[in-house]
Amino acid sequence: MTFLEQLSGAQRQNHSMLCVGLDPEPGKFPGALKGQASKIYDFCARIADATADLAIAFKPQIAYFAAHRAEAQLERLIAHLRANAPHVPVILDAKRGDIGATAEQYAIEAFERYGADAVTLSPFMGFDSVQPYLKHHGKGAFLLCRTSNPGGDDLQNQRLASVPGQPLLYEHIARLAQGPWNTNGQLGLVVGATYPAEIERVRSLAPTLPLLIPGVGAQGGDAVATIQAGYRQSGGQTTGAVIVSSSRAILYASADDDFAQAARREAMRTRDLLQSALTV
Repeated sequence: MTFLEQLSGAQRQNHSMLCVGLDPEPGKFPGALKGQASKIYDFCARIADATADLAIAFKPQIAYFAAHRAEAQLERLIAHLRANAPHVPVILDAKRGDIGATAEQYAIEAFERYGADAVTLSPFMGFDSVQPYLKHHGKGAFLLCRTSNPGGDDLQNQRLASVPGQPLLYEHIARLAQGPWNTNGQLGLVVGATYPAEIERVRSLAPTLPLLIPGVGAQGGDAVATIQAGYRQSGGQTTGAVIVSSSRAILYASADDDFAQAARREAMRTRDLLQSALTV
């Protein structure tokens, strides 16, 4: 299956728009695991097992593994997800952005070494920095578009005088992703939950693309406003999936040995909150 087919299947099976972010920080680990970088796999695998029937996707952030020399644990974790939750796609949050042969190597890293179904990318070096990922059949890529950090205004919210209509940069990225850049039909966009008005604008420009929306939970994004801004239906069918990512609020729902059960409760609460927003 392609990434978008996997995503659609997980959404239907798990009745979910919740993406569980896997950003392991050993210093925040609960109980006997606290401070043990060698236990990153164990921690993340238990979280994943507890939430596999509640998630539309899992999103491991590569830096949290690489910082602790835990790339082998990331490989093992994604293999675990493949074996135990094969219906839930894996989005590798890497935010790569390079050109030519280097981009080709990063694509091999994401899709062949780690076995991810999709990857996050920075589009600011242009289409030739994105194209190598799209050559991997059925694999997805999410382009940074309107991110949740305050510094996103420095570039993303600037007008492009040289482009007809003088769109903001993030609007231009959305149009490119919806149109000429989407050569394999598997592109999506990253839009922060802290900017619901911009989510609505991106959705109007890219009505069929999946939106990966971080920022709900610890970052303070409003779940209901996020869904109302990004979710659309056409003839009873969703057009462009909404994938709302929550990491810390789920991972560190408990500082005790019941962390997996607490993560499940928080994931279920968030999943149900997102679903309820469809009827508000």
